[in-house]
Amino acid sequence: MRKAEEIVERHLKTIKIPQGLEKQTKQLVTNMVQHPAFNNTEYKWTLDDFELGNRLGRGKFGRVYMARERSTGFIVALKTLMKVEIAKNRVEKQVMREIEIQSHLRHPNILQMLAWFHDSHRIYFVLEFAGKGELYGHLRSGHHERFNEHLAAKYLYQVTDAVNYCHNNHVIHRDIKPENLLLTITGDIKLADFGWSVHSPSLKRTTMCGTLDYLPPEMVRGQNYKQYVDHWCLGVLLYEFLHGSPPFESKKQEETYERITKLDMKFGSHISPGAADLISKLVVIKSDRRMNLTDVMNHPWVVENKVKGD
Repeated sequence: MRKAEEIVERHLKTIKIPQGLEKQTKQLVTNMVQHPAFNNTEYKWTLDDFELGNRLGRGKFGRVYMARERSTGFIVALKTLMKVEIAKNRVEKQVMREIEIQSHLRHPNILQMLAWFHDSHRIYFVLEFAGKGELYGHLRSGHHERFNEHLAAKYLYQVTDAVNYCHNNHVIHRDIKPENLLLTITGDIKLADFGWSVHSPSLKRTTMCGTLDYLPPEMVRGQNYKQYVDHWCLGVLLYEFLHGSPPFESKKQEETYERITKLDMKFGSHISPGAADLISKLVVIKSDRRMNLTDVMNHPWVVENKVKGD
């Protein structure tokens, strides 16, 4: 077997291929291996390499489009950032940090940054395409705008696995929420948007960042914090999965802050004891007492529910 064929076969073993698409996927991977950019860090990407499709979303500094790499037909998400807006808001370091972090992470539940390049006006991120889009939209379209326990457990397990990988590589995400989770065509989670992430070998930070309803008490109080801020967010995330809204949501910002610091959290009557137990072990005021991520993935409620049918 020739070397190129061996590479193709090796890559195919790492891909979860939808039934009936085996032949097309093999041809696509073959085209990718034959592309001049394959294993070539010197390849100079430009916008001409891509055919732009529908707009997938819009952010503060730019837009995200579906795109097709011209020579292979490979579908990606192309995130475009306006340089003038980045400079105006003084977030150059944040953008470069996002590139540095996301381009080095390799996990099945983390959205992969395939490449990045820039021109005179924009910076472009070439990202893995998640065919079913933002998890937030699926949550809002669900029955009572919430997930059943099977989906909630499955999604929590996959997000936790991704976050655990990040922490093992000294990365704190700091903005875990449904809007930053994507679904693949096979219905699996991809943790995305590392704009607030930080690589911190000491795992100790002071910057207040993230999303209001997901802020942990140590951030609200302006205290030093470690990776446990992500543990808190996982608990809030599971609560929102099962209730349809985060636990401390209020009309005014000050009320949200007060509810967070007082741990003013109430469970709906439909929440099972197992789910409530897990949430209560993550949404804990003292950060170092929050359940560790391996135990989250092995929690009886997660183990029991994540393998059940829809």
